[in-house]
Amino acid sequence: MMSRPDNPPVPHPGTELYDVSRDEVVVETPAAEVAPAKYNTLQRLVHRFSVLGLLGLFMVLFWLLVAFVGPLVAPYKGGALTSTEIFGRYSAAYPLGTDYLGRDMLSRILYGARYTVGLALAAALLASVIGTFFGLVAAVSGKWVDEVLSRLFDALISIPSKVLALVVIAAFGSSITMLTTVAALAYIPGAFRISRSLALNVMGLEYVQVARARGEGLLYIARVEILPNMIHPMLADFGLRFVFIVLLLSGLSFLGLGVQPPNADWGSLVRENIGGLSEGAPAVLMPAVAIATLTIGMNLLIDNLRRRSRSHGDA
Repeated sequence: MMSRPDNPPVPHPGTELYDVSRDEVVVETPAAEVAPAKYNTLQRLVHRFSVLGLLGLFMVLFWLLVAFVGPLVAPYKGGALTSTEIFGRYSAAYPLGTDYLGRDMLSRILYGARYTVGLALAAALLASVIGTFFGLVAAVSGKWVDEVLSRLFDALISIPSKVLALVVIAAFGSSITMLTTVAALAYIPGAFRISRSLALNVMGLEYVQVARARGEGLLYIARVEILPNMIHPMLADFGLRFVFIVLLLSGLSFLGLGVQPPNADWGSLVRENIGGLSEGAPAVLMPAVAIATLTIGMNLLIDNLRRRSRSHGDA
């Protein structure tokens, strides 16, 4: 009788072996199934984002956090007169100096983030959501609906955003609601054109034609077949709208037509303290640095989203 080898060959994964001593079938499980790869949160972030993308994400999340909790952690009230020294330099009591009235600039910037970041975020969301909605409607509807919407938004986009904002604010006055509305209105046409172009490209693909052939409704096609396949470019476009709106609102505030006293956004802080520019006062430099870091961070994040969108498209 032939004896069994002491070291039998290793079977392929999934091969059934018969264990004589136990009288049962043993199924070899692939090692990859036994010990799947585990990635922690940091590894997943590094995989999804480049180094510059991570830097941009950190900047944007930092200012979003400041917009929510800034007034809670500010060392002084936003409008409190805390020093007799105007355009004060950096110190332990006033890390970012004092403004033209002796108020703490760190507290002013923390309070102002609510308006600069909050208003821009609300207006960008409105512009992107409304523009994307009408872009999808124009793409999936009949030709006459597409023509009417396209001509309407072409008329709006022909008006420069700053001119539109100046005219509307001069006519109706400046308020938080009016600033958010006019900023969203100025950038809805751009979001419409981008979303319509993307939706028309997706409409020509085979799986959309198959969905139409099997009788799916326009709402289903827009929501299930088109929108998920244009989400990455639209997120990048949303980031651009956010940056443009931050600059628009800051420009309006610098002209005195934005957020009104006693409240102030970062553009207002630059305008109030412009007298300290010749002295290099922190009161005029720090709000400008805050605007710059927010916009640069969003641009870095947008570039990362664009690369991911291109890689998905190539795949």
